[in-house]
Amino acid sequence: MIVREKPRLWDLLTAMRGSVVPHIVRPLLFLTGFALVVVWLDHFTPYVPKLETSAYATFGIGLSLFLGFRNNAAYDRWWEARKLWGGMLADMRSLARETDVFVPDAAERRTILHLAIAFVHAHRLHLRGQKLTADSDVPETARALAGTPHPPCTALDRMNSVIACAHREGRIDGFGARALTTRMSSIALQQAGCERIFNTPLPFVYSLLIYRTTFLYCMMLPFALNSATGWMTPIFVGVVAYMFLGLAEVTEELAHPFGLQPNGLALDAICRAVEISFAPHLGTEPPPPLRPVNYYLI
Repeated sequence: MIVREKPRLWDLLTAMRGSVVPHIVRPLLFLTGFALVVVWLDHFTPYVPKLETSAYATFGIGLSLFLGFRNNAAYDRWWEARKLWGGMLADMRSLARETDVFVPDAAERRTILHLAIAFVHAHRLHLRGQKLTADSDVPETARALAGTPHPPCTALDRMNSVIACAHREGRIDGFGARALTTRMSSIALQQAGCERIFNTPLPFVYSLLIYRTTFLYCMMLPFALNSATGWMTPIFVGVVAYMFLGLAEVTEELAHPFGLQPNGLALDAICRAVEISFAPHLGTEPPPPLRPVNYYLI
């Protein structure tokens, strides 16, 4: 995630971190070069056709509406993912306080909280398509989940086993067990919501249609503008291509909110926030919060 103060004018014009320009520079140069070739041929040959701008404007309006629809769908996914992880952080903090109230045994409290930390790290890696291994850069309790079929669920199952065992043996009363299991149900609900977003991407046909239509529009644009703009046509085509291709690329990033791209969610920072919140309950020194590196917070 890009984290920076309000940029100055120069930053707006030159910033590359978080920009889509590196991703679209090749098609942008191709379309601008194509427009330059069309203008050159029009000046030296009589064979370049002319298109009516009024009919072409209708094509552009339709493309804009479809891009707007896809952008809204992608942003909804990003926004929901953000709310789910925010809700999970709130549930984790409440879980830590509830263990202080309902779990009298200090060893069992530490076990539950360490497993909760292991869960958020395993969940983060799962959503990013990264495999949890014994060498992963995560707490030791999380590394112990390596090799299990679904590490996040394994962590929740082990937490549930600790609570169930303590309840059966009378160390947690019925009200406490109910409160803790209700909290775990809420965490599992947030987990399922994230996995639903991860496992059901936007239909591929949307991306296919957007990019094909955008290229077709931008390649036809010189034939409509050439009569009015002349040698400035490649500049106009480049600006239009930047807008349409850039918006398409932005929606592609927003549609995958858990990735490591610059506009993805800062899942590492949220996991660190959980560790900081748990430190007083574990009696340990809280780790420092993660800070953006070159405006990029992972």
